[in-house]
Amino acid sequence: MFDRPAHDRTQPAPPAVVPGEPSTGQKASSAPSDAVVLFDGSDLSAWVGMDGNPTKWRIEAGALECVPESGYIRSLQSFGDCQLHVEWAPPVPAEGESQGRGNSGVFFGLDRYEIQVLDSYQNETYADGSAGSLYGQYAPMVNASRRPGKWQSYDIIYTVPRFCGDGELVSPAYMTIFHNGVLIQNHVELSGPTAWINRPDYSPHPLRMPIALQDHGNPVCYRNIWVRELDPESNPEYYYTDEHLKQYTGSYHISWGEPAQVTLAGHGRLAMDIAGTRLVLFCSDEGKLFAKTTDVLVHFVKEKGKPVARISVGDGWFSMQKL
Repeated sequence: MFDRPAHDRTQPAPPAVVPGEPSTGQKASSAPSDAVVLFDGSDLSAWVGMDGNPTKWRIEAGALECVPESGYIRSLQSFGDCQLHVEWAPPVPAEGESQGRGNSGVFFGLDRYEIQVLDSYQNETYADGSAGSLYGQYAPMVNASRRPGKWQSYDIIYTVPRFCGDGELVSPAYMTIFHNGVLIQNHVELSGPTAWINRPDYSPHPLRMPIALQDHGNPVCYRNIWVRELDPESNPEYYYTDEHLKQYTGSYHISWGEPAQVTLAGHGRLAMDIAGTRLVLFCSDEGKLFAKTTDVLVHFVKEKGKPVARISVGDGWFSMQKL
């Protein structure tokens, strides 16, 4: 278990992080210094619709408000193991009952694993669909809901399920959740994706996927959304749809060999077959991709109106024009 003796003086000190300030009443808390801020009340640049198009959700008084019937939204950036902080408020005055009152949800794995958002203050419903439940699987240990008109918070520790090369599950997803500072889910093991009336089995997916917020027909508001990555990589990873990535696919001319082929690889990735080698490319920004298995960066640009792939390998680079 331990690879060092107790009190080893050569062990590196933990990096310093400036903690955020707690929420006080109507004032949002602030994020710690090492967090990725997904919403601070100023803009929606970190969010899109599930199809990658601009979201129809709106900003009202510094809060991100769900526009009913506009669809789920998701983060552009993808995350693996992480700590997520999100503050939310159900509509006021409270209307409806059970699942029809202040309903939304926070999802990991794009749309796979849901933490239920619901106005559960003096509102009867099935236990594993109440606020803070892992929907359809685990009811919260306690109901820590505040009355409508009060902002609420979730602090969630998410551990991604792992799959081996043939898609077999190696380890499941786990969640720990604090609701308004109260522990309500303690490192619980998910049986698979959450769902309404069944419990589906796991299916393989990438380690890093977007976080999503649910449109369930109620104008629930969100604020102060931030993520601390627990498995940070050197390159942030973004999720663009296959429809968006199609513009980069095709054959690219190489002066010293057979044309390179760029194809869709699924899950927001491209594949490049070049010089007898297949590289899977991950998005680090619009038109910018990188390989995880070697020191290769690819930047898709237009030169004189024509699509060009600029390839960086180590200290050098070259360009390939699309045929």
